Amino acid sequence: MVRSRSAPSIRWRYLNPAYYLKRPKQLALLFIVFVFVSFFVYDRHTILREHEEELSTLKEELERLQIELGELKQEDGVSVKKVSMSTKRLDVSKKDDVAIDPVEAERREKVKDAMIHAWSSYEKYAWGHDELQPQSKNGVDSFGGLGATLVDSLDTLYIMGLDEEFQRAKEWVTNSLDFNKNYDASVFETTIRVVGGLLSAYDLSGENVFLEKAKDIADRLLPAWDTPSGIPYNIINLAHGNAHNPGWTGGDSILADSGTEQLEFIALSQRTGNPKYQQKVENVILELNKTFPADGLLPIYLNPHRGTTSHSTITFGAMGDSFYEYLLKVWIQGNKTAEVKHYREMWETSMKGLLSLVRKTAPSSFTYISEKIGNSLIDKMDELACFAPGMIALGSSGYGPAESAKFLNLAEELAWTCYNFYQSTPTKLAGENYFFHSGQDMTVGTSWNILRPETVESLFYLWRLTGNKTYQEWGWNIFQAFEKNSRVEGGYVGLKDVNTGVKDNMMQSFFLAETLKYLYLLFSPPSVISLDEWVFNTEAHPLKIVPRLAPGQQKPNFRVRARKEGRFGGV
Repeated sequence: MVRSRSAPSIRWRYLNPAYYLKRPKQLALLFIVFVFVSFFVYDRHTILREHEEELSTLKEELERLQIELGELKQEDGVSVKKVSMSTKRLDVSKKDDVAIDPVEAERREKVKDAMIHAWSSYEKYAWGHDELQPQSKNGVDSFGGLGATLVDSLDTLYIMGLDEEFQRAKEWVTNSLDFNKNYDASVFETTIRVVGGLLSAYDLSGENVFLEKAKDIADRLLPAWDTPSGIPYNIINLAHGNAHNPGWTGGDSILADSGTEQLEFIALSQRTGNPKYQQKVENVILELNKTFPADGLLPIYLNPHRGTTSHSTITFGAMGDSFYEYLLKVWIQGNKTAEVKHYREMWETSMKGLLSLVRKTAPSSFTYISEKIGNSLIDKMDELACFAPGMIALGSSGYGPAESAKFLNLAEELAWTCYNFYQSTPTKLAGENYFFHSGQDMTVGTSWNILRPETVESLFYLWRLTGNKTYQEWGWNIFQAFEKNSRVEGGYVGLKDVNTGVKDNMMQSFFLAETLKYLYLLFSPPSVISLDEWVFNTEAHPLKIVPRLAPGQQKPNFRVRARKEGRFGGV
């Protein structure tokens, strides 16, 4: 007799794998149901996790803003807000909604390869020293052993996405960078390279060690401003704080050296909440503004005791250049508000004076900026003055339409001249300065090239501000000339003579800090270190633009915008 199956036995058979092995259709149906349910559960879980992450991010942002609001300070008449940069790495490479240009991408990678070659050579032969001598493959301490090339390169490594190299450099800064040295340092060079480099690395990475180190070295520099006029001495002993001026200036301070610390020290006050740095450097501008000339042009020597100018050269080249640059850039750093209006006014006055120095060559009508001693003009222009086209273009938008067009046109004419400083030599690299003679256009004066960045800097600004790809082509030609003439097995070297191509034995720290960085950005989308959010110091270290408060203002004037923090590497 066959025993009939009970109802429970029938139900349990569906849990027996053998049942489905004999029925492939049911097995397939069961598999489909399983996959569907799995996807449904995974999707719900993912949505929940992303929601929790968004809530966590918003909570962190709220807490950060509350801290910033609570740290608003009014001390000694200087309005300072302590800025707490995110401890996460800033995503400064917001993607443009445009297709990637394959030519730009290829050129950008070539520049990155050049940086890797320069950096790896420094790391191999000169680690921790100020600069590399590539021919002899050894390091030298040109700046007292402050690791100038390493500190100068931090932000370039970060921007190019060279994370491992950046981390090794950060470890050296953390464990080995020591400022307690019995060394007479240049206040100017130490500020733009070391203070600027550390602050930029802090703004980009959020790593607090960079801010602490910047504060340490800045505190050692501050006694230089303890003069009757507030105009600083240009040399100071880092260990003992003894300040003085170089003997060859006759005891005077140098214009560029005294007026090119504002960006860095204001930024340091903003990030630490301590107004003392900002006070020292802004007093210099206030002192100079008391007797600022009608043409806005100052001689290169200043008396630090009386606060007066000495009879000397007026130039946008060596020892004058970056004073004018910082008048404009502090106005940009200060959000172009009433608090920094006097910087813009002084800069515009200086631009009227610059126009009085502009001349044209014959027969090619190259536009150049002459120099002046007394009432006499000198038909000479430094390659250092080739920063001016970029500066003028950057400042042109602050004028009305007619003046803006006039100054932008001047910037483009000057850039063409600077590019021809390169094109006019057999090596296609520019000399240190040029002289202009009637009927001869330009001739090289001092014929060395030490890997300077100024022309490339101006090409970067003009490309960003006009979108004209011609400036990218010019920059690429200059890069190729560096590759052909300056690249050696142990790094990059300058030329003793741009006519013969004879090489020197020095890789200047600014080649990594400025020249290669500006070339890389020249072939990167405009959103990479946006000029709306960052301002470059004169050593090409980008500093984040943060709100600047008016006296008595009770809350910072800034907008909160949603963004994801993330790694910045490449494009």
